[in-house]
Amino acid sequence: MKNARILVLTLASLVLTAGCARKTTGDADREKKFQSMMAGVTLVGHSTRLNQEGLFGEEKYVIDSVSKLAGETWLIHARLQYGTRDLPVPVPVTIKWAGDTPVITLTDLTIPGLGTFTARVLLYGDQYAGTWSAKDHGGQMFGKIVKTH
Repeated sequence: MKNARILVLTLASLVLTAGCARKTTGDADREKKFQSMMAGVTLVGHSTRLNQEGLFGEEKYVIDSVSKLAGETWLIHARLQYGTRDLPVPVPVTIKWAGDTPVITLTDLTIPGLGTFTARVLLYGDQYAGTWSAKDHGGQMFGKIVKTH
């Protein structure tokens, strides 16, 4: 009886250990995939405004690349395009991970000439979705991640 109990405890321990030892994508792999995913892309989509019905016109966020600075801090090398202007805008963000899925987070980040923003944007496959807010307004945003070069 004692040996059977030891055997059951040993088997239970092995099962639990095997479940905990499942391989997950390493940090370096998922970071490399994130950099590849965000190289030469445009986020093309729409946004909503809280307390207002409907979608706003098409929005585009041009991203040349992303680079890791330290820890969870990354730099998005973006460009703002309006009219005939094309301005490079480096945006420091925190990347959190939901398993293999990157989530862009920024909290009260001031972008000169544009304002101060907070956002949480999940990126998966060729789509993005999230929430955003500024001083006195906000909403949701969503769309496609389109390779542009």
